[in-house]
Amino acid sequence: MIFESKYPDIKIPQVGIYQYVTSNPNKISDDKVIYVDGITERSYTFGEFKHESKRFAAGLQDKLGFKRGDTLAIFSPDQVDYPIVLLGTIAAGGKVALATPKSDVTGLSYRLTESGASVLIVHPEIFEVAIEASISAKIPTSRVLLFGDKEIKGYKPYCSILINDREIEPIYYTPEEAKSTTAYLLYSSGTTGAVKGIELTHTNVTANLAQQICTDCKIGSHSIIMGVTPFSHSYALIDVLHATLIHGATTIIHSNFILKPFCESIQKYKINRIYAVPQIILELINDPLTQQFDLSSVDMIISTSAPLGDKLERKFYEMFKIPNLQTYGLAETSLALQHLDTTKNAVPGAVSLNGALTVNKEHISRFTKATILIGSSGVLLPNMKAKILSSDGYELGYNELGELWVHGPNIFKDYLNNKEATDAVIDKDGFFNTEDIASDLYVVPSELESILLIHDAVSDAAVIGYYSKEEATEILMAYITIKNGYEQSQALAEEIQSFVDEKVAPHKKLRGGILFIDRIPRNGGKILRRLLKEKLKNDIKD
Repeated sequence: MIFESKYPDIKIPQVGIYQYVTSNPNKISDDKVIYVDGITERSYTFGEFKHESKRFAAGLQDKLGFKRGDTLAIFSPDQVDYPIVLLGTIAAGGKVALATPKSDVTGLSYRLTESGASVLIVHPEIFEVAIEASISAKIPTSRVLLFGDKEIKGYKPYCSILINDREIEPIYYTPEEAKSTTAYLLYSSGTTGAVKGIELTHTNVTANLAQQICTDCKIGSHSIIMGVTPFSHSYALIDVLHATLIHGATTIIHSNFILKPFCESIQKYKINRIYAVPQIILELINDPLTQQFDLSSVDMIISTSAPLGDKLERKFYEMFKIPNLQTYGLAETSLALQHLDTTKNAVPGAVSLNGALTVNKEHISRFTKATILIGSSGVLLPNMKAKILSSDGYELGYNELGELWVHGPNIFKDYLNNKEATDAVIDKDGFFNTEDIASDLYVVPSELESILLIHDAVSDAAVIGYYSKEEATEILMAYITIKNGYEQSQALAEEIQSFVDEKVAPHKKLRGGILFIDRIPRNGGKILRRLLKEKLKNDIKD
């Protein structure tokens, strides 16, 4: 069966990203402060952002001969000038390749070469990696420029080369051009095999922003946001950097998470919404320094990249009385997040499904991947459809386990230079295979991982699905790591399996059993399930 949104379809923006995010629907003043450096207090107002980004675009054209369709790469941690370079490139008609600041020389060189980047903007802190990679990628020295205002070893700051008095009129896109023109190149973390360039079009991004505006009424020009996850990932790129502009909000930017300045910013700027990951929430809970700061302005913290355990979520709420929304997104879906508030009405363990409040005292169900699809009322986002398929391609219905496929205007264009990989995950009707196992739109592994982490012996867990010939259906199994003081044994595996199975519906039981592993493979907190599926093939043979 096809699952359809209960929201009415919305009108998808028919313009490019720059025009959309600067359209100013909340009528904020050009004097409104938009981006602030949480350490130095350097800032941009809405008017300054527009002027500086259009001057940057003019500099690209005038000084570097940058043309429509050319690619600029950014290699930098988050900083207050990042939006200028990013959206200045978009205004000039270019594409932006986003490289995580943790890339090594090999990884960065691959991204520069694969994307065809002709310009590289790099942060001085990771300058040496960038220079070596740019040489390998054959980017001329004159086209490698720095953030900041200091020259290093002959490499110059972009502001001294590209910023002059001329501003351009941002490149205009027709509706069809916006749908087909790549704006951003993000790179997969390897969850579906080798690293691949993910092409997001202008419409992919603007559609996702419009979907979120429709379903999240708590954010607006009054909002003061802080995010400490990298702009090079879709989560912060869309939910923080772009959303700030379209809402007319204010964002406090930190290059990374350090507890004291993080808490100081909350207290100083009266931040009311935070975008984080579970590791940050854990540190807020465990470090007594947190208690020295007033965090009462925060009315929402949103976490992503990995499930936050039941006990931690409850403890966080008890300590700070701040609701936590768990989210998860894919770069291939332009993030496409919407959140389930598991502390709805201040009741730990409460989940809103189709408008009905339920409380599960045993555990808080985790629907992290399903947040790609569902809003706080538990329905598909506007303009989206989904289906669950069996391993042999049959559409499944309620209470049946299968692979989750999604369809909507936010689904990526393709994998760069990799038609075979694209065709493998997008079917003839435009549905994208998330490769996650789901039932009733709720992705099961994250829910089961949360339950596993409650067990006293389990330190980390990953649940995957595989097709069982014996049962002629998709079944679930778990890899776990155990805490010091426990020994791997069949008895312990059976105990943990029973612990989970007694808490879930029959079709969610771990019928494939439990296997031990020394370390769950992750990238930035995200479980690399594809690696585990490959490992499972060998483990089953053994």
